[in-house]
Amino acid sequence: MLARRLELLTEVERLARTLQIPDDVGYTCETAAHFWLLHVYSRWEEFIASCESAPGTPGIVRDKFPFKEFFSNTPEPVFSGESFERDMRAAKGCFRHLTTMFQELEECLAFELLKSTADRANYLMTKQAKIVAMTCTHAALKRKDFLRLGFKFDNLLMEESAQILEIETFIPMLLQRQEDGLSRLKRCILIGDHHQLPPVVKNMAFQKYSHMDQSLFTRFVRLGVPYVELNAQGRARPSIAKLYNWRYRDLGDLPFVKEDERFHLANAGFAHEYQFIDVPDYEGRGESEPSKWFYQNLGEAEYVVSVYQYMRLLGYPASKISILSTYNGQKHLIRDVVEKRCAGHPWFGRPSKVATVDKFQGQQNDYILLSLVRTRMVGHLRDVRRLVVAMSRARLGLYVFGRRSLFEQCYELQPTFLQLLQRPDKLALVLDEYSHPTHRRVEDIGRAQLVGGLEHMAYIVSEMFSKCIHMQSVSSSI
Repeated sequence: MLARRLELLTEVERLARTLQIPDDVGYTCETAAHFWLLHVYSRWEEFIASCESAPGTPGIVRDKFPFKEFFSNTPEPVFSGESFERDMRAAKGCFRHLTTMFQELEECLAFELLKSTADRANYLMTKQAKIVAMTCTHAALKRKDFLRLGFKFDNLLMEESAQILEIETFIPMLLQRQEDGLSRLKRCILIGDHHQLPPVVKNMAFQKYSHMDQSLFTRFVRLGVPYVELNAQGRARPSIAKLYNWRYRDLGDLPFVKEDERFHLANAGFAHEYQFIDVPDYEGRGESEPSKWFYQNLGEAEYVVSVYQYMRLLGYPASKISILSTYNGQKHLIRDVVEKRCAGHPWFGRPSKVATVDKFQGQQNDYILLSLVRTRMVGHLRDVRRLVVAMSRARLGLYVFGRRSLFEQCYELQPTFLQLLQRPDKLALVLDEYSHPTHRRVEDIGRAQLVGGLEHMAYIVSEMFSKCIHMQSVSSSI
């Protein structure tokens, strides 16, 4: 807005010079407004009066138009002098341009009067903004301010509304004062997925017995309120989408994911685009619980980070890789391993995100490395909604690390794990591919070699790292 103001004031200065006005009319929006009334609009009225006194005269518009010099920088002459009607249309078009310019300056006037950033932001939000985005929490905190400012809107769009508490859904509807006892709000659109995670309610009594974890979106669906359900996904490869589309009614694929070349190429260095990797006990231990509910699995953390290093050495961008875990404790452990092994080295760096599945809902990335953590009990992954979130974050590659003997026995997870376990439960790599991307097709598994376990994976990464250092030293000596 401020940059646009300076551009417009520069144009006003140029217009004043063409009219031979010596005053500094482009100093502020206020002086520009006076210049419009005293010199621009008055000259236009005189011009219109002159043209009406001699209607139809071919050259009168060209001779009398007062702003010819200002519009002299156009690629072609504005007036031909041959047709009165054509020239008059051109003159009115030029005046509309001037009118729009001064109207924009009038809108910028508030920025000269309002000095603080907060006042300017409030002005933009209430007078200029077409779309205002905020969280429900922010709406609750700032409701009094919105009412005081006279904030008005007609339409409300709520994203991820299936993950919002029912009471929170009503807060954004009450951010403006009623008019004659009626709400100005005309339309409320809820967008969400009730097959994914519900709102978080930490008190188990409120969650189970009061059903506070049910969103308004889910309530409407359960009550049979008519709704529009998407029947095609455009995020993931069709093969990856099959891991979770059984949960939806007739969920197909958009033409984009069937036609785009990226979805037909294999992941460099990997035999499969998705795979479940069985991780046995590491140093005699599976899951651990340093404190209550703080589950960790060192073997899976080390394995996941080794695969991340392998991908980085092949040339996968760190921004395209996210590491997810089903537990907060494992997230912190993976971050510690990443900081120790990757963060300080320019060839590795940190991945785009290391997060829990719950926090990653609503996000996506090209490649997802997922750690399931548990080795004694399935835990809260038994909730199918959490499984759907976990499986649906990846676009091009999904690699799941967990304990096969535990998760293949879970009835709730059967539709997904029956597909995952159709492939080997040891990571299948294509070690004769040395860079990303590859031209190999996704259905071609190449010369796949199975990784024996964490120690084998660490050895592969070590060998690749040594080769990269050797190649770099050779190239620098040349």
